[in-house]
Order: sequence, then C-alpha cells, then structure tokens
Amino acid sequence: MARFVLIRRTPLPPAECWERLTAWHRHGDRVPFTRVRVVRGSGREAGDVVLARTALGPFRFDDPMELTELVVPGPGRDGRCRLVKRGHPVHGWAELRVRAVGGGSAAAWTEELTVAGLPRTLDPLLDPVLARSGRLVFGRVLDHLLGP
Repeated sequence: MARFVLIRRTPLPPAECWERLTAWHRHGDRVPFTRVRVVRGSGREAGDVVLARTALGPFRFDDPMELTELVVPGPGRDGRCRLVKRGHPVHGWAELRVRAVGGGSAAAWTEELTVAGLPRTLDPLLDPVLARSGRLVFGRVLDHLLGP
C-alpha cells in the first residue's frame, strides 16, 4: 500500500482552513479529468459519501469515499476527517487534519492507497510511484484549497 503525507502551514485560522479543506467540490479543480461531489448527505457528517469521478474518453472510474470520522476544529481541539475509499479500483483511506499553529493553522493530508486487481508482487515497484504521484497531485489540491 502506497502512503504519503503532506503538510502545509497557512495564515488562515483553523475554522477557515477546515472549511476550505472540506469544500469537497473544489478538490477536483486541480486533479485532471476529475470531478468531486457529495453524493450522500451534506459532506459534513460521518456516514456521508463523497464521489471523485475520473473520466478520460472511454476510461472512467468512480472513487466513492465514506466519511467515517469527522471532528470540526474548535478551541483546544484539532479538526480531523477520515475518508475510507469504498470503490473499485482504488482502495485505502485519507485523513485530513487541521491544528492551530501560532496565528494560523497547519493542515496535514495523509493517504494510503492501493489499486485493486494488480498482483501484490508488484507493490514494491508500484507503491513508490503511487506515493510520488499522490504527493504531486494532492499537493496541488492542498495548495489550491489553502491558497488566496
């Protein structure tokens, strides 16, 4: 399973940082050929489902992610959102965290993912490529969400 961690500091207060990180429809703005939307619930509660749909010509797949944990940041409390990937071919999870740092915030994005249907013997070759790709793609997403 490929794993990557991204951390960004921002002058945004934790509440605004959190709102931007959980604006699910904006997550697809920097991922090529991908649209993201909430398909069950409001996207603000455990049990809700966010869907990332990637399509390039005839190649299409859905990445449904269930919010299994959601804690809004507050005084003395970090924000935390855990999404579990429930689709095919991508499996794994992502966790977004926000904590107050100085007059701003630190946002962390941790993800573990694997692609179903591939022989596990390929993991040592593919996992570093997946992790590097994840850092690149989701780093752009994170920068976009937290930027001006």
